[in-house]
Amino acid sequence: MNQNIKGFTAGILAAIFYGTNPLGALPLYAHGLSSGNVLFYRYGMAALMFAVWLLFTGEGFKIKIGHAIKFATLGSFCGISSVLLFLSFLYMNAGVASTILFSYPIITAVLMVVFYHERITWATALSILLAIIGIGLLYRGEGGTTLSLTGILLVLGSSLLYALYIVYVKQFKITMSPVKYTFWITFFGWLTIVGYMVFVGDPLQILDETEEWLFSVQLALFPTLLSLYCMNVSINIIGSTASSILGALEPVTAVAISCLLFGESLTFRLASGIVLILSAVILIILKQKKAS
Repeated sequence: MNQNIKGFTAGILAAIFYGTNPLGALPLYAHGLSSGNVLFYRYGMAALMFAVWLLFTGEGFKIKIGHAIKFATLGSFCGISSVLLFLSFLYMNAGVASTILFSYPIITAVLMVVFYHERITWATALSILLAIIGIGLLYRGEGGTTLSLTGILLVLGSSLLYALYIVYVKQFKITMSPVKYTFWITFFGWLTIVGYMVFVGDPLQILDETEEWLFSVQLALFPTLLSLYCMNVSINIIGSTASSILGALEPVTAVAISCLLFGESLTFRLASGIVLILSAVILIILKQKKAS
């Protein structure tokens, strides 16, 4: 039971930390940084932070070639998923993209059923349904706008890769501390971002203002280092499907930030969406508690 509490707490924290993305990303965009550069600093600084963490613990960086291949695979899933999501913003509203992105719990559940014969219970199915409806209520669209097929495909690709990451972090059965293997995943994710920037010809932009460095550090620390670390801990304890459903708290965090810091009104629709998402999270926690 104590392990379950740890797993759910880690999953909830991962979602909350990831929901702080707008705090760093939007100001950097306003300063003229490209999406590739934002991701470059986000992943690069996070890898450096993990490296300092590893040095502090004295665990060391050495890994076997087999582990390196696994980490490179997981890192590429993370990196390309981030790139596709940021590219989708060029074709559709970020709110719409974030809503479609939340198809990843369904994809995760399907992957677990098809490839690992996991049984989807009524509680899990209902949790996913409540979360999706809640996410839909959090998005306030303009109405009547035709969605870009390119944008939809980009977001679905991002969602698929994130679902694959969630599934295979558990299935790879990595026998080392979460700090060490998350460092390597982040490092290979950063290399993937570098490869993308070279491929599309996105030149490196130097941060020349103090607040740009502060925003980049925030992005690296909360929605990357702490979020990835907590998500990996959660997946290894409570499993891929449950951890992915807890991710519904990400947009709740974003809405809370918008209301508290950017003056957005908390409407009945937003409140209803939050209640549905919290209901989904509570349901999956109760289901896991009963199973244990």
